[in-house]
Amino acid sequence: MKHSGKRIIGYTLGDQSGIGPEVITKALASQQLNQDVAYKLIGHRVDVPIGIPNEVSARYAYEHLLLAAEALKSGEIDAIVTAPVCKDTLHQVGFDYPGQTEFFADQLHVKNYAMCLSGEHLTVGLASIHTALKNVPEEINTVDLVRIALLLTDFCHKKGISHPNIALAGLNPHAGEEGAFGLEEELFIRPAISELKKLGLNASFFGPEVPDCVYRDAYEGKFDAVLAPYHDQGLIPLKLVDFHTAVNITLGLPRPRISPDHGTAFAIAGKDIANPSSTLHAFNLAAKIALSSSQNH
Repeated sequence: MKHSGKRIIGYTLGDQSGIGPEVITKALASQQLNQDVAYKLIGHRVDVPIGIPNEVSARYAYEHLLLAAEALKSGEIDAIVTAPVCKDTLHQVGFDYPGQTEFFADQLHVKNYAMCLSGEHLTVGLASIHTALKNVPEEINTVDLVRIALLLTDFCHKKGISHPNIALAGLNPHAGEEGAFGLEEELFIRPAISELKKLGLNASFFGPEVPDCVYRDAYEGKFDAVLAPYHDQGLIPLKLVDFHTAVNITLGLPRPRISPDHGTAFAIAGKDIANPSSTLHAFNLAAKIALSSSQNH
C-alpha cells in the first residue's frame, strides 16, 4: 500500500553491529532526501554488540535481507536501499552467496543481472564480479559483454541520460595493442561493440578503450559509463574519486536494489563519526529511478 500515493523506498539496517544504523539514521534526518517518495524500514532495530562481528547481528541481517527481497517481489516497495553487511559472518549463518548482488538476483529469479557502481563522477559496470583475477579472462565473452552493456544503457536512461556514451574498457595493457598483449579485445570486446552498434539504441558505444586512460576520460565527461572487464579495474578509480558518494546497484532487477559502496566499518561503529554521504546518494538514486519508472508506466 502506497503512502499517500507516493512511491516507497524500503531500507534495511544491514549488520547492526556496524555503521548501518548510524548512516541510515543520519541520511533520513539530513533534510537532503527526495520528499516525493516515502521511506519504509524493512526489518527492525535489534540489540546487538556494537563494533564486533558476531553471528547474532548476522542472523538479523540475513533475515532482513529475505524480508527486503520479498517486499521487492511483491511490490510492497518500489526500491530497496540495503545498509552494509558482513559477508564473513553472513556465510557462517547460511548466506550462500558471494554478495548481496547475487542474493537479490536469485531471490527475484533474475538471470540477466550485473553489478554497477555509480558516484558523482563515474559510473562503472562490471563484466565479472567476485572472481579470482586468474579466472577473469575465461569469463570475458561477447554475449555477456553485450548483455551487460544493455543493462548499463538502461540504467543510464533511468538516470535521465537520454543518449549515453558508454565505453568498453580493454582487459589487457594498451587494450591488447591489436593482439600484442592479449587477444580478448579482438576476440570478444570489439565484436561486442559491433553487435551493440547494430542494435540502433539511444546510446553510443566505444572501445576497446585503453584501461589506463578510459576512467580519466569518463571523469572528464567523455563517457557516461564504463564497462570494466573485472572488479578492481573499475572499482579502484571509482573509489579514488567517488569514495563518499559511490553506490552499488544491482542491474536487471524489476525494482532497484542500491546500497552504499562501503562496508560495515566495525572499527568506528558507535562513535557517531560515520559519513552518510554514500547512503544519501543511494536513497536519492533509488527515488530517482522509482519515480522515473512510475512516469514510464
